[in-house]
Amino acid sequence: MARITKADLARQLRGHVELLTAGGLTHVKWGTKTAPAAAKPEGRVVAIAAKTAAPPVVKALRAVNVPSAALDELKQFQGSRARSLEPLAEQVRTCANCRLCETRTQTVFGTGNPNSRLMIVGEAPGGDEDVQGKPFVGRAGKLLTDIIEKGMKLKREDVYICNVLKCRPPDNRNPEPEEIEACRGYLERQIELIDPTVILAVGRFPAQWLANSTLTIGQLRGKKYEFKGRQVVCTYHPAYLLRNYTLDTRKKVHSDVLLALELLGNAPVVRG
Repeated sequence: MARITKADLARQLRGHVELLTAGGLTHVKWGTKTAPAAAKPEGRVVAIAAKTAAPPVVKALRAVNVPSAALDELKQFQGSRARSLEPLAEQVRTCANCRLCETRTQTVFGTGNPNSRLMIVGEAPGGDEDVQGKPFVGRAGKLLTDIIEKGMKLKREDVYICNVLKCRPPDNRNPEPEEIEACRGYLERQIELIDPTVILAVGRFPAQWLANSTLTIGQLRGKKYEFKGRQVVCTYHPAYLLRNYTLDTRKKVHSDVLLALELLGNAPVVRG
């Protein structure tokens, strides 16, 4: 038998692989077992198609879906903004973009007048908000109402209020980055549809996002920023104010809301 050189072997192997490739083979497995002599000419290598691994099983999130308080409220308002927000609120109602959908009582989309020129954005729903489906209805919400009505001389129902997150984090913990990302599109769309003149960001998470900064809320407050053509003012969250109810902190919040009012100008807060 003539001796097969390495070059001959390589040429035969390449030709065999090209033939198998033309037949649809995409993977080659080098086996340690040899086929029976009658089925395998001496010096040839048998290519075996690798089995396609089954895709990993991804467990679907089990979202809690109940009627939306925001949808019921939006029906009370006339105009294109309310009608445009309704399908978005419905999308949020059934959202399963992150694991918070499994622990919520219901979603917290937003509340207030969609025709308002002032939008207030908080961090995330708390326990009371999770139950009622509306943002800022607990102790922090009462303080926010005082800030709006006593500090800004506006009616709460004339302001649109929402949060970065639409579902409550367990035990009222801080929002996690992936949760903020999961809700980012909803808030951006709310801002686009409502088109506020001024956004008051209350708390670190909305402030850092809307100001595009990693500075602390203490460093961000007291200044004006811009988010996609809208003026942004940052201030402390009412829950922080409740924990630090000092004269200095109250003065800072009052100064921030006066800045927001200045940016709003003299036009009515609700568009005609």
